[in-house]
Amino acid sequence: MSIQSKSAVAKGDGTFTIANVTLSDPQKDEVLVKIKAAGLCHTDYDSLSWGKPIVMGHEGAGIVEKVGSAIDDFKEGDQVILNWATPCLKCFQCQEGNQHICENNSPVVAGGNGHTPGHARLQSTQWNGKPIKRSFNLGTLSEYALVKEAALVKVHEQNLNFSAASIISCGVMTGYGSVVNSAKIAAGSSVVVLGCGGVGLNVINACEISGAASIIAVDINPKKLELAKQFGATTVILADKADKGLSEVAKKVKQMFKGRGADYAFECTAIPALGAAPLAMIRNAGTAIQVSGIEEEITIDMRLFEWDKIYINPLYGKCRPQIDFPKLMQLYKKGALKLDEMITREYKLEDLQLAFDDMLSGKNAKGVVVFE
Repeated sequence: MSIQSKSAVAKGDGTFTIANVTLSDPQKDEVLVKIKAAGLCHTDYDSLSWGKPIVMGHEGAGIVEKVGSAIDDFKEGDQVILNWATPCLKCFQCQEGNQHICENNSPVVAGGNGHTPGHARLQSTQWNGKPIKRSFNLGTLSEYALVKEAALVKVHEQNLNFSAASIISCGVMTGYGSVVNSAKIAAGSSVVVLGCGGVGLNVINACEISGAASIIAVDINPKKLELAKQFGATTVILADKADKGLSEVAKKVKQMFKGRGADYAFECTAIPALGAAPLAMIRNAGTAIQVSGIEEEITIDMRLFEWDKIYINPLYGKCRPQIDFPKLMQLYKKGALKLDEMITREYKLEDLQLAFDDMLSGKNAKGVVVFE
């Protein structure tokens, strides 16, 4: 029996509409989730221009409504977080522990088939009588989402704050994982974070949790630097837009560490011209981490790598959802992971345009759409 679900549908031409989509019953390995909250990020806005209709949204948390016949690990009423980088657990990369770059299911890794019917059943979701794909095989900006079992992580928390849980599965995981799983920063380290948007704030928070001694936040927006202090920054630097490659900031950073530079630097600006900037902030044999996912050609002065510097470009904080999400929820429960502080405002689905406007204008650290 099919179900009608009020959803945000990107038309592919830069616009969206709020409309009903039709979801089929779960097949044997699928789960129908009633979405309670969905986080928003710039990727959701980008999906408006992907050139095809799509049910929007890739961050979310909710309650299991119905399960397929072959599913034993989930039941009706279970609280879950949805994960966009669904692992198959069988391919080479999954077996290597790299579930975030699954060769079979990833919707972003070259060679992955995450947008093909083999992973997301093409006829499972329809709009205006025609099949429609779901963003990252989830489509969380919708009252209901029909997903593979492997896309879910169960949450054993009473009185779960669904808004807080919903933002874990993208920006929070990316920021935290880049620090803990990818860079593996040591307690007592010195760190520079370039860009204090949602991901940058999560990087700062994770550095604080990891015991970094010095956390230097850099941004051109004074309000974001004030937020950075709340998330654990020990020093803030107001950058100038005219500072090419943040070279002047790099000079200040090096002065703080006897001319050497910091142990680690994280680029979280998503500005291609700053892709190499973290290399200028670190000492010899330090580590630069490009967190924001720049995907275009840039020119790098190879002298920035001198000497023995390491540059890494992790995806999604090397997420292993069944391992990392419970850790993040425990850190949140202890008060160490600042999820409530991250959420600037909650919106109804009908107010999605306002939510996008607030995000694009820099008003929000994080906006969340909540459902009744």
